[in-house]
Amino acid sequence: MRPTETSDRVRRVLEPVVTAAGLDLEGVEVRPAGRRRLVRVVVDRDGGVSLDGVAAVSRAASAALDESDAMGSTPYVLEVTSPGVDRPLTEQRHWRRAIGRLVQVAPFGADAVTARVIAVEGSAVRLDVAGHEVRHEIAELGPGHVQVEFARAPAEQPYADEHEEARWTST
Repeated sequence: MRPTETSDRVRRVLEPVVTAAGLDLEGVEVRPAGRRRLVRVVVDRDGGVSLDGVAAVSRAASAALDESDAMGSTPYVLEVTSPGVDRPLTEQRHWRRAIGRLVQVAPFGADAVTARVIAVEGSAVRLDVAGHEVRHEIAELGPGHVQVEFARAPAEQPYADEHEEARWTST
């Protein structure tokens, strides 16, 4: 069986498990690791994923994989993780989770810009580019990349949607 077929089978088994835990399944990767296979599962949700949440999903995912034939008879190592800061922003939920963050993005047909995400409204993103607000449909944007800000002072999140809880920590 090809690796992509295995990844697709694992995804079908794990999607309901991850969804039942209140998380989004962001990615599944199955690759050889010596005599075993490494199954890397990336999960996320609004507000982030706690270590306890990752552990709970890991236990449930392991049980679901053991009960299914998705992995065949080959032993595997399961790794459940949350996406890192280098994950590209491609989906509406990724952009929504980046409200208030500094990002670099290249709208299709334009040079890359550094901007702060102001809001996500349906399929559009509002950005502050050098003090000027611009609006782009997500489909018009290339993948965005969150920029790490070491010196950003904690403050109220000026762009937070009233329905979204702002979480800031000092660095």
